[in-house]
Amino acid sequence: MNPIEAGEQHFVELAEDVMGRLGPFLEQLAEGDAQHPDPLGPDLVESLQLGERPSGRSMVLDLVERAARYGFETAGPRYFGYIPAGGLPSSAVASLLTQVLNRYATVADMAPGLVAIEESVLSWLCREFCLPEGSGGLLTTGGSNATLTAMVAARDAVMGDDHGNGVIYVSRHTHLCVAKSAHVAGISAARVRQVAVDDRLKMIPGDLDAQIERDRDAGFRPMMVVGTGGTTDSGTIDPLDQLATTARRHNAWFHVDAAYGGAFQLTESGRERLRGIEEADSITLDPHKGLFMPYGIGALLVKNTSTLSAAHHISGPYLQDLEGMNGLPDYSERGNELTREHRGLRMWLPLRLHGVAAFREVLDERLRLAQHVYETLRAEHWLELPWKPDLSTVVFACRAGDESTRKMFQKIRDDRRFLLTSTAIGGRFYIRVCVLSFRTGRTHVNELLHSIVRLGPDRGH
Repeated sequence: MNPIEAGEQHFVELAEDVMGRLGPFLEQLAEGDAQHPDPLGPDLVESLQLGERPSGRSMVLDLVERAARYGFETAGPRYFGYIPAGGLPSSAVASLLTQVLNRYATVADMAPGLVAIEESVLSWLCREFCLPEGSGGLLTTGGSNATLTAMVAARDAVMGDDHGNGVIYVSRHTHLCVAKSAHVAGISAARVRQVAVDDRLKMIPGDLDAQIERDRDAGFRPMMVVGTGGTTDSGTIDPLDQLATTARRHNAWFHVDAAYGGAFQLTESGRERLRGIEEADSITLDPHKGLFMPYGIGALLVKNTSTLSAAHHISGPYLQDLEGMNGLPDYSERGNELTREHRGLRMWLPLRLHGVAAFREVLDERLRLAQHVYETLRAEHWLELPWKPDLSTVVFACRAGDESTRKMFQKIRDDRRFLLTSTAIGGRFYIRVCVLSFRTGRTHVNELLHSIVRLGPDRGH
């Protein structure tokens, strides 16, 4: 027998062993801390090294469990740092199905049924964002790859072959993946303009218009305007409708980075807050954030899929046997990946299994919990909360200044029960609470609020 083809029974036993370990892992999440208290030791690192001889299943899985125990518990309900990812188990099961089936779904001919599944997910997203006929997109590894794909399409659609004088407009709170994508796409840092923000941290349309006018007078061409539907720093939503109008007036591509906030489009209140996103030429969102999927899945939606094909289509003689499936796309023509895993099932299965209404309900609850955090902390006289949350991120600081805020932040981190992260806005140090995990409930939020409030100056700490 082939030494790596162990047979059906071996697979079943391995899968059963894994599932037997995952059950207790999921069960303990509700009570577990957000951070592992100990550093990764050299003995474990050494034991993870590969060797020539096979190892027993139990020993191998024991090592995986030990290695995974270190770091942040991003799947748990007390993880409020950065932008939490969900780790929905039903999506993980879909990943197992996808990997075992091992279909090549980048080209429609080779797995038309799975491509139809992925297209149904993309079509549904386009409808949720009120995009017109002819819209579509691509599921990617995450928002960064989606942003790069959009930027290449924008570059070619607006500038053609000569993009030497194209300019991109962002704010200082735009995610760093935009600058990184510009670099990879051949747009120099000198041609990424930073538009001013107002006292609510939102991009100022008037300053955007003035900068574009100055650039046009200097011989530059506006290539892309990037609005944000939920910044990482504070969850702020830019005035998307006004930015869309300005971009359209100057014939620039309007892109919305909604990697964090885009999922809230599924809710009535979120749709109102994201007003104008439907005017975008392209939208990025991360299902591994607001749709609670495991890490490794992002989405790009575009108003016109031909812009993706024009920028990414390329062929070779070894592809001459492919006939093309009527009505189904080849995803190799919509992005830079030629070999890519099928990602559609990872979204389609949970959405069909649980129903879209369940996701809307959980998202609405995230907004309510964030509002609860905001109102509770704002009632503390010693805390400062400069911005009412647009989404599910609350930013706060001590009125006494940065030193006090840093000390409080360190006490929360040292306790390891919760994971919060910090940021710097306007030169000041702020603590962030991002409520997004689908496992986080009011009990967990109240537990966090108690741990923060007890650190106040009049509590004897």
